[in-house]
This record gives sequence, structure tokens and C-alpha cells, in this order.
Amino acid sequence: MRVSGVFIAVVVAASAPSCADEPIRGKRATSLSPAFDRQFRVPWSDSATSLSTRTLADGLQVPWGVASLPNSEGLLVTERSGQLRHVTLDGKLSSPLQGVPEVHARGQGGLLDVALGPDFAIDRLVYFSYAKPVGDGLSVTAAARGTLREDLAAIENLVDIFVQSPPSPTAKHYGSRVVFDENGHVYVTTGEHSAESERVLAQDLATTYGKVIRLGPDGEIPPDNPFVDRDDAMPEIWSYGHRNIQGAAFDQDGVLWTIEHGPRGGDELNQPEAGGNYGWPVITYGINYWGTSIGEGIATATGMEQPVYFWDPVIAPSGMSFHSGEAFSHWNGDLLIGGLVARALVRMDIDNNGDIIGEEHLLPGIGRVRDVEVLQDGSLVLLVEGSTGSVVHVTPGTP
Repeated sequence: MRVSGVFIAVVVAASAPSCADEPIRGKRATSLSPAFDRQFRVPWSDSATSLSTRTLADGLQVPWGVASLPNSEGLLVTERSGQLRHVTLDGKLSSPLQGVPEVHARGQGGLLDVALGPDFAIDRLVYFSYAKPVGDGLSVTAAARGTLREDLAAIENLVDIFVQSPPSPTAKHYGSRVVFDENGHVYVTTGEHSAESERVLAQDLATTYGKVIRLGPDGEIPPDNPFVDRDDAMPEIWSYGHRNIQGAAFDQDGVLWTIEHGPRGGDELNQPEAGGNYGWPVITYGINYWGTSIGEGIATATGMEQPVYFWDPVIAPSGMSFHSGEAFSHWNGDLLIGGLVARALVRMDIDNNGDIIGEEHLLPGIGRVRDVEVLQDGSLVLLVEGSTGSVVHVTPGTP
């Protein structure tokens, strides 16, 4: 394991090129028209921002989720292979913490997101999402919570609060992020496990495939969930018709935003509302990887919600956060998204009305950005997959 706490003097002029030098959007997979203006290919933004990057730790095995601890205690970082690490902002990397869930570390499975509970300062509760093995090679998306020990060496009293059903033989499309609303409800995002025989379950309310799940902090079902009174539906479901949600965040107005992988084309940014059907696999702005249409090859249908924004070709989105803080204060309220295929930090310029008015790709070529955490001062922490996985601190650079 290699650890670096030494400042790497890399200052990147991160603004998007302008005019003829703008990034190439790429060839579309479909010719389906957007449903409304600014749903697709808004203008490139140029925030004229220089960024400095410092590698805090590298040699990690697919770092997947990051949560910042209060009082300058550093970061918790998951590795998909099943480890949880503590990383300080001066570049110290811990041995793996004890007490984390046993994971199904195959395909896209493993230890995924980590998030601090809303009352962490009082109870030190930490939440995880992960691929849970359930025997015979089957697995599910699960969420658990436990107490972070004061010495930062272990998670204690771990207990599952959500276990997806039914079990899947396909180690793909687990989701999976964990976020909290202002009332302490926990939202867990899931995927539909990718296989053609399973993707249809995103429309099935008797399963938790391709759903946003809403729970109380102990895993209890909130009485105002949209399907609690239906015998044919799982009561923990908040919204459905999703493909593979790998990013989720609440904005300053308390609105939930999620982002999900499309197939070939059709990555989606959504605002999931209670009971909403977001269409997969009935409607999509993408096609199968092998070039054929999905379903009827349509992108709109009565009773199904449209994405706020979509990408074709894809950026392959991962974790995301809304920006706030003194550093990069001109980005406050904007959405920062990790791009796996984009190999960049993607900024969506959002105006005071909540409308997307621009897109900017920052730190192009840095690697597959798996998660984005905004620290209290407005600086950023990125989890980056390259030849090895790294934790990168991003601060304002010198123009």
C-alpha cells in the first residue's frame, strides 16, 4: 500500500475550452428528441477556475464511497473489495477498520457507499450500502448501520436496515447510495441487476429492483411512504423504474436528485418524487450495448416521468454532491458529478430557479471519478480509479 501526504504541485486550468475548442459531445446512440428545452446538451460553461490537486492516499482497491468526519477527523473511504479506511487530510491512511459487513466482492459488487447518520455527533452512527451474499452465488443490495468507535479502528453493533429482494444471480447494477433528508429519513438507491430477464423488475412494485428506498433511521417503514397501503407493493419503495442509481444528493431546498447509468446513451439525472415511475426499461434515451432498441425504442410514455437531464453519449455517472462553501464559492448550488467514462469531474451549472443552464468538465483525464465529497470549507475530495485507486483533495489553484 502506498500513501502520500506530500503536496503534488499540480495546478490545472480546469475551465472548459470555448468556441471552436469546446469539447466534442460525441456521436449519439439514438436520434430521440429531448422532451423539453435544456433537457439535453445545454451549452458548455466556463467557470475560469484553476484547481490544485493533492493525493492523500493511493494504492486503494476501487475506492467507492467517501464521507467526511466532523472536527477535522478526516475521511471514511470504502474499497469495493470490502475494506473501510480512515484517511486524514494530511495523508495518513489507516489499516482496514474492523466490523464492516461481509460483502459479495464479485463483478460490480462489494462494499459500496458510506454515509454519516444525521446525528453522528451524538451517536456516531455510520451507514453503509453493500452487495450482500445470500448463498449459492446469489446476492442483493443491502444497507446497514453501526457505531464508529472513538479510536476510529472499528465499526460496532452492525445491523442491516434494508435487504433487497429477491436475490439475484447477476453481480451487476447494485446502485447504490445512501443519503438523508432533513427529517432523518434514509434513502437507499438500488439497481436492477442488468440482465434482460431482471431489468423488467424495475417496473415491478413487488420487488426492490431499480428503486429508491425510503426508511426511518432504524429501517422502519415511514407511514407516509407512497405504497404503504398497497398489498401488491413493497412498502419501503419511494420511486421506481430506475436502471442503476449511483449518485444521490439533496439540494439546499431539500429536493432529492439522483443520477443513473443509462445503457448505450441515456444516462439520467432525476428528481424522484413519491410514487413516481421513471420509466426503465419501457422508456429510455439509450439503446442496448449491442445496438438494438430497448423495448419499443421510445423515450416518452403517459404516466412515466422524464429525467431532468440526460446524456448521449454517456458520462457514466457515479457519486455526486451539491456544492457549498467558501472555496469555489461561485459554484455554490451547482451539482458536481463523478464521471467514469468522462474521466472528469462534471459540473452542472444550476441557476437560482433550479434550472440547468450549463455543463463543464473539470480535471479532464484525471481518471474514473467514483465519488465526490464537498468539505465544510468548499474544497473537494474525489475518489479516482486509475492504475490504482486514490483519494484526491482539490483546492483552488493559482491562476
